[in-house]
Amino acid sequence: MAERLIVVLLGKQGAGKGTQCSALSAQYGIPHVSTGDILRAAVRDGTELGVQVKAVMEAGDLVGDDLVVALVKERFAQPDAARGALLDGFPRTLAQARALDAMLGDERVSLCVNLDVPTSLVVERLSKRRVCQECGAVFRADDPAGVSGTCEKCGGDLIQRSDDQPDAITTRLDAYERDTAPLLDYYRERELLVTVNGDQSVEAVGADVSSALRTRGLL
Repeated sequence: MAERLIVVLLGKQGAGKGTQCSALSAQYGIPHVSTGDILRAAVRDGTELGVQVKAVMEAGDLVGDDLVVALVKERFAQPDAARGALLDGFPRTLAQARALDAMLGDERVSLCVNLDVPTSLVVERLSKRRVCQECGAVFRADDPAGVSGTCEKCGGDLIQRSDDQPDAITTRLDAYERDTAPLLDYYRERELLVTVNGDQSVEAVGADVSSALRTRGLL
């Protein structure tokens, strides 16, 4: 395995980035770094950055690049990230990608994996997604847990997030095309981009991602 494995996962909302990061993290012992989780944890723990994030969120504003980058940098300094990180939700913009490069210095990103999924499929996935309010576990509306409304992991209530409503999904996908899709060219130009068919079983997608990492000599 490479000295420090830094993998960026890109893909539309609902493409399966979080699912793949969790599986790869368990398989290779490298932390799944989700900016959403980092933001929630910082607010919950009341860290100095978390206080700033909370103030921004309570004002109804989007958390700016500077704060997000600072939180990721703080997360990278934790002991479990010494071997690397699987990045989910970061970078989202070209400015964040350049900040990540600056943060890593000579290490640089090891690979960028684009999970390619048809828009019609991600809309279906998002509209059926149900999330536990307590532990954040994700289920489908037609799963036994989704039907019952109770999390199988902790017993918490399952909800449909407001940003998984039809109008919000359209807005999110538009934002992805505007802000995040340009990163595909950014990493392609650096010969770091690999595209994987995300319209497969979770296991098949994971096998393709692992194959891409091995092909690059990263595992």
